Amino acid sequence: MKKIILFLVVLVTIISCRKTPLIPQPDVPNPLLITNRVGIKLESPFVTSEVAMNVKLETSGNVTIKILNISNRVVSKETLYANSGDNILKVYTNALPPSAYRIGIYDKNDNLLGITDFNKL
Repeated sequence: MKKIILFLVVLVTIISCRKTPLIPQPDVPNPLLITNRVGIKLESPFVTSEVAMNVKLETSGNVTIKILNISNRVVSKETLYANSGDNILKVYTNALPPSAYRIGIYDKNDNLLGITDFNKL
């Protein structure tokens, strides 16, 4: 019995001293870190053909990503499933003419969760 207790104490000590968590976290590059619980962040505000984006959510579920033009009209819209926490996605902008745009993330009830601006060069 003493051996089992000693083994458990040693195991708990080893696990608690780990620098990395046991549950793998997504590898989020520094420019895409979001400190808030929910939000959206682009790798760069200046885009040519594609840009990386971090979408951070509190709960998993379907979200809609909308790209709006300078007149606030939707020019692109996509619904996808996202996990809770950080989700690294790519936004392809080849079909968009050069201009200023907004990209927003909306929940299933069309509530705005986050929005940011970018310029297509």
